Amino acid sequence: MKITEIFGANVKFYRKKLGISQEELAEKLDITAKHLSTIETGSTFVSASLLEKLTSNLKVSASTLFYAFDVTLSDDNFLSAIDLIIENEYLKATKSIKMQIRYINSQNK
Repeated sequence: MKITEIFGANVKFYRKKLGISQEELAEKLDITAKHLSTIETGSTFVSASLLEKLTSNLKVSASTLFYAFDVTLSDDNFLSAIDLIIENEYLKATKSIKMQIRYINSQNK
């Protein structure tokens, strides 16, 4: 599968996940529904500015749109597991940083 097809399939998947039509998303992106259709089929690729609008409207990171799923696109369990890992690691890192700051602060008193 070509990168444009992977990208397009992901755009379509996340658009549908949000429950919005091509027409609704196209309007938000300030493009035509036909243009969005060519993106979703992998016939056309996006500019950097359109990529930013897509990620904002689909509420995903740019890297997510380039990811080739080994599992079916409708399987949210995989992404949910990744989100949970990221959240847990973020919380651990935040706690560690706060502890280090408190330690440094206590040493400076």
